[in-house]
Amino acid sequence: MSSVQVAVVTGSNKGIGLAIVRALCKQFQGDVYLTARDPGRGQAAVAQLQDEGLRPLFHQLDIDDLQSIRALRDFLKEKYGGLDVLVNNAGIAFKVNDTTPFAIQAEVTLKTNFFGTKNVCTELLPLIKPYGRVVNVSSMVSSSALGRCSQELQKKFRSDTITEDELVQLMNKFVEDTKNNVHEKEGWPNTAYGVSKIGVTVLSRIQARLLNEKRKGDHILLNACCPGWVRTDMAGPQATKSPDEGAETPVYLALLPSNADAPHGQFVSNKTVKTW
Repeated sequence: MSSVQVAVVTGSNKGIGLAIVRALCKQFQGDVYLTARDPGRGQAAVAQLQDEGLRPLFHQLDIDDLQSIRALRDFLKEKYGGLDVLVNNAGIAFKVNDTTPFAIQAEVTLKTNFFGTKNVCTELLPLIKPYGRVVNVSSMVSSSALGRCSQELQKKFRSDTITEDELVQLMNKFVEDTKNNVHEKEGWPNTAYGVSKIGVTVLSRIQARLLNEKRKGDHILLNACCPGWVRTDMAGPQATKSPDEGAETPVYLALLPSNADAPHGQFVSNKTVKTW
């Protein structure tokens, strides 16, 4: 079993994920895994970084596929005995003018952005070693979407005692409400991406709380963050930040020094803790 430290970035064959891998290859003392659903695209991204003189490694990962997540889990356990840095970056978004029915957009978006991310955490968080760092890439859209929820939903999503099961029920309810075309009446905003990222931010708060309860002495720090508005396939060419600039906050959180005890359980944008 290797004593080398190891970092994994999900959904990292392009965009912000690729930029996070690039930065970690330069700054992290250990092995850095670029992951992608499609091995061909993943290997091509690895080759691109190798051409830049960097040395990422590749492992297949489709966060929509539990078997794929578990294969990565078993590989990390066997080769490294655990995991030091996990960046949950994988995510999808429909384009603004996409004509796919909203209920389908809601189901597909939450399946990956919330449920896929949650499944990765369920399988990989137990592997996180003492002084490990976990970064869940959310979005400022989670804040604006939260502000457009009903007061009742806002209260639930801001609760310091909400459980993961309760959050899952709420995410499932949003999908059901869109299918029944009652989501606005039920207090939801008209953004599937926004609701999925509310889920990611709240999940991060819950996970940090559980780490405090169960592994207080392990000094693990887990946060959600917004990379900013970044020029990617997802956000388009008008966005204000380059992918490398978008990677700055996730990488900052991934490399918090071992003597740091904060931020933890926070929503961070531009390396600054934001009020949730």
